[in-house]
Amino acid sequence: MREALAEARRALAEGEVPVGAVVVEAGLVTGRGYNRPIALSDPTAHAEVLALREAALKAGNYRLPGATLYVTVEPCPMCCGAALLARVDRVVYGAPDPKSGSVASLYRLLDDPRLNHRARVEGGVLGEECRALIAQFFETKRSQG
Repeated sequence: MREALAEARRALAEGEVPVGAVVVEAGLVTGRGYNRPIALSDPTAHAEVLALREAALKAGNYRLPGATLYVTVEPCPMCCGAALLARVDRVVYGAPDPKSGSVASLYRLLDDPRLNHRARVEGGVLGEECRALIAQFFETKRSQG
């Protein structure tokens, strides 16, 4: 999660919502990403999607069985869908997202029995540090008007 936090800080430095993600396979980081929808003019350029893309390219396979996706904020519906399509084994996140979180806050997409894959979930890892980074970003935005 510390690696994901480092990615989130890169997003913050670029004025993006500070979310970072890494994919870990066999103890090695195989994919990294941070939010870049503004910089890339791409609504799908979320940290999780970018990290999964990099890991899949390195693996030479769009499926990542055995992988763990670490992300600083609870993934949205799109990112949960990407994790499920990649067949990751586990998703670990830091801060909950009450407005779009789809792991536990709004939906439970990663363990929905109606879908053809499920991922194990662990939430709250370094949660306060992850939450503080997001809070700092939005407090700064509000104060700037």
